[in-house]
Amino acid sequence: MDIHIRRAYEPASDQDGSRFLVDRLWPRGVSHEKMAAHWLKEVAPSTELRQWFDHRAERWDEFRQRYWQELAAQPKLLAPLRDALERGPVTLVYGAHDSEHNQAVALREYLLAHARRPH
Repeated sequence: MDIHIRRAYEPASDQDGSRFLVDRLWPRGVSHEKMAAHWLKEVAPSTELRQWFDHRAERWDEFRQRYWQELAAQPKLLAPLRDALERGPVTLVYGAHDSEHNQAVALREYLLAHARRPH
């Protein structure tokens, strides 16, 4: 699977493939046209989890675990991402400052660890 991660404030690339914003909130100051991404806010961590995590690196491992539980509880939400991955590269777009500890990183890891089974 070819899954890229890009910050919302970075320009799109020809190698991005299908782009999906995976934040619950739209990034400030970024127009929908500039973003050029489908918004999957339901795939983002719940408001409660996002606020608890607060982008604190020391909470990263537990955040990932809790977020993966949320994803596992609603597998149909991942269908657009899984469908796009069958067609080619996918880029998960996020707005956080921290490029190592954010939901796009955790979501990429989840998708790689829980690949769709061939029919």
